[in-house]
Amino acid sequence: MTTSRDLAGLLSDAAGAAFVSLGLEASLGAVRRSDRPDLADFQCNGAMAAAKKLAKNPRDIATAVVDALKTSPLVASSDVAGPGFINVKLSAEGLSKRAQEIAADDRAGAQRVETPRRVVMDFGGWNVAKEMHIGHLRSTVIGDSLQRLFRFMGDSVTSDVHLGDWGLQMGQLINEVKLEQPNLPYFDAAFTGPYPEQSPVTMDDLSRLYPLASGKSKSDEDRRNEDRQATQELQSGRPGYRALWRHFCSVTRVGLERECKSLGVTFDLWKGESDAEPFIPQIVDDLKSRGISEFDAGAWIVRVARESDKKEMPPIILVNRDGAIGYHGSDLGTIVDRKQSIDPQLSLYIVDQRQALHFEQVFRASDRAGYLPEKELEHLGFGTVNGPDGKPFKTREGGILKLHEFIAQADAVATARMKEAELGSDVSEAEQADIAHKVAVAAIKFSDLSNVRTTNYIFDLDRFISFEGKTGPYLLFNAVRIKSLARRAEAEGVKPGAIGIELDAERALVLQLDAFSDALRSAYDKRMPHILCDHAYLLAQAFSGFYTAAPILVESDPVKKASRFALALATLKQLEIVLALIGIDIPERM
Repeated sequence: MTTSRDLAGLLSDAAGAAFVSLGLEASLGAVRRSDRPDLADFQCNGAMAAAKKLAKNPRDIATAVVDALKTSPLVASSDVAGPGFINVKLSAEGLSKRAQEIAADDRAGAQRVETPRRVVMDFGGWNVAKEMHIGHLRSTVIGDSLQRLFRFMGDSVTSDVHLGDWGLQMGQLINEVKLEQPNLPYFDAAFTGPYPEQSPVTMDDLSRLYPLASGKSKSDEDRRNEDRQATQELQSGRPGYRALWRHFCSVTRVGLERECKSLGVTFDLWKGESDAEPFIPQIVDDLKSRGISEFDAGAWIVRVARESDKKEMPPIILVNRDGAIGYHGSDLGTIVDRKQSIDPQLSLYIVDQRQALHFEQVFRASDRAGYLPEKELEHLGFGTVNGPDGKPFKTREGGILKLHEFIAQADAVATARMKEAELGSDVSEAEQADIAHKVAVAAIKFSDLSNVRTTNYIFDLDRFISFEGKTGPYLLFNAVRIKSLARRAEAEGVKPGAIGIELDAERALVLQLDAFSDALRSAYDKRMPHILCDHAYLLAQAFSGFYTAAPILVESDPVKKASRFALALATLKQLEIVLALIGIDIPERM
């Protein structure tokens, strides 16, 4: 990491030097936030480990380190607790200096990675011919937050929505449209074109046909064979089927882009499984020639089981018995495509946890084939969004809730809540609607991202669209409050000045501002956006305490007023950055 060090890093350097002077490793001086903030700001536990190496009393070693720390201008006091814990309380001078650094830094104290990487993020896309629904929410907002975070840390990120557009469902749809509109030119093998530019089906048609076709295929073996045949012909390049399939894709994308825009999510690539198709023949030939792929029960497979496995690990199916390419083959083709076009050093797949086995198989196959190593391929699984009954979120009628309907519900509740709180009453109706939508999206995203990625969570719209508690709207309210303060300060001619630390509330706020760098590192390394959400909430709480304890514009001392105003602006800057990383836009006023 680069840029100015956070307080834990600076204290670790000082403590590490003290351990080195005793003939020990500097790493023993690692300092972290205190478990007892009422007693100390930071603590170091290295003396116990050092005592074992030197066969000495840990308190004696800790005392020597404490004596060295007391010479640092960062340290107000340091003492030994218990068997050898080192407690450190920071000086007002040290906190003031750190606050000034954060206030002057465009990144609000954030660091970058020392060695940026080329990173691909696969959002595990949605299936063509299906509207986005509540089940697509998590991959969308988690993936978007991660791409924002990785870019902010300095990586070069290429995000790919990666649509499901090439599997058996395409053959099923083709046959279902053929049943309803048999005279369309797409089904006439003798037709040479050109095919109509206007799609013969709408998104509503596709939403109706998709489950109908799938149900028939599952219950009727003859129909399923016909669907397999249609899929194979599509993948082999039958012109009419390709033209109809392109209509399916374009009609679907219109709705997907609408929902993504509403959530403020963008992608670099709108590729799909079909984009891997040109690479499949060369992959099959390559793996056959090297003996990696083998013919088994009419299909070409790659075995990925290992002697060390404690669970069954089925082979991947490269080409199935009908000659069609399945999900394994298309995902392996996508890896080859990305290697040739991007050459990523890390590929992250933000896809439902239930796909864990599939990705483990594909990653092993890639590693065995020598395409991309397994260690550079990660599946970031996640849990489900559940309703109050603890089951996957449904409509009142028991169906799957469409995402645009879900967003509209959130907008409506946000509008009602704002009226109840008498917020936004002094702006135009258009601005009110914009603010309400920002509040709704903040509620949706924060409620999702504030939960540990790998767990399920219950979505309660009424609870999450609240301006109190650990919610997105609460964070927006605090950010807007500082913006309002800044406008009033400007009108009164108040300017930010040098930051001085006197009050406990000021200390607490600076310590939380300083914690940003560590939160970023942790969220980045663990691929866990909830760590950023936790920091944002704690920062808002710390500011609220500061705002109450340290009046700004009514302060009579101009030096204190300028100091506190500067601290408020530093808080706003960091809060804006954190919320942007979560994907939340802040309105100018409420």
